[in-house]
Amino acid sequence: MTVASQLKLKPGVVTGQDYKALVQAVKEGGYILPAVNIVGTNGVNAVLEAAKKNNSDVIIQLSNGGAQFYAGKGFPDAFQAKVLGAISAALHVHLMAQHYGVCVVMHTDHADKKLIPWVEAMIEHGENHYQQTGFPLFSSHMLDLSAEPLDFNISESARLLKRAAAIDMSIEIELGITGGEEDGVGSDDDALDNPNLYTQPEDVLKAYDALTPLGHFSVAASFGNVHGVYAPGNVKLRPEILKNSQALVQQTHGTDPNPLNLVFHGGSGSEQAKIDEAMQYGVFKMNIDTDLQFAFANKIGDFVKENPKAFQHQIDPDTQAPYKKLYDPRKWLRIGEEGMIARLDQAFKDLKSAGKSVAAQ
Repeated sequence: MTVASQLKLKPGVVTGQDYKALVQAVKEGGYILPAVNIVGTNGVNAVLEAAKKNNSDVIIQLSNGGAQFYAGKGFPDAFQAKVLGAISAALHVHLMAQHYGVCVVMHTDHADKKLIPWVEAMIEHGENHYQQTGFPLFSSHMLDLSAEPLDFNISESARLLKRAAAIDMSIEIELGITGGEEDGVGSDDDALDNPNLYTQPEDVLKAYDALTPLGHFSVAASFGNVHGVYAPGNVKLRPEILKNSQALVQQTHGTDPNPLNLVFHGGSGSEQAKIDEAMQYGVFKMNIDTDLQFAFANKIGDFVKENPKAFQHQIDPDTQAPYKKLYDPRKWLRIGEEGMIARLDQAFKDLKSAGKSVAAQ
């Protein structure tokens, strides 16, 4: 009997051994969890509602800019805003996820070399939380040193993994570059034509050898991924790179199939056939930030176009009718949430995770 068929976990944020078991269940179950970047409670709540509706577990994550926005753009210390915004979001998710009845992976997104202090500060908060509660705030942090020399990428990832593993946390690393730019990490110059968009299996093996003895980790191995959505045909995804990386590790170490825990960055706009192929090669997580941003904004935009006077006047200048029920933020923010939920309905279906939550009911 597989892990996927028998695993039942307490609803809420999963960490430590529960996180490892969830990742294995996803891989064995032949599906992928959507990873959603959030910038506020509206995003968090929409994700949790959609996960509950679809009986699927989910990944909630923050970039450094998303964390800063969560704390408030007016926060006087930009670095502390990035740290405290992430901590505040994690606490919110810990509280709410258990009551929605789904399992949530709490994660942070791309942190390049200049953001290593951000990751270290969050780990410090996690260490304090672990001492008080016995579990960390986050399931995993991402360290994206793909623009640095490989040896530095691996050695720095190893240093932080040791610290994370001590409090039952995982890390995600990136090998090869995800094209495009996201919150100050990367460049649009890398968007479409860069040989570094394709990771070499030998590099993946080198990272596996160095990190496996230290703790649990996942790998964002680039196979042509690009942040954002581009015209069809512009992005050349090559999932066979993932297959070859898995095969090299398996052959070298005599492991079971798909020993690597792989991540699909830049998933918005991807062809279903490429998603299905990546799923076969041990991908358990796919980021879909851009599509969800558009889904949220598009529905609000439609509402504003349908009710233009409500966003220009408190009272209709001709009929004297009040517009409070339309410009009330709860009205149009909820419409944005509904747009996110509808797009997540599609994501859970496309990634085959609908109906497969491992949360004990």
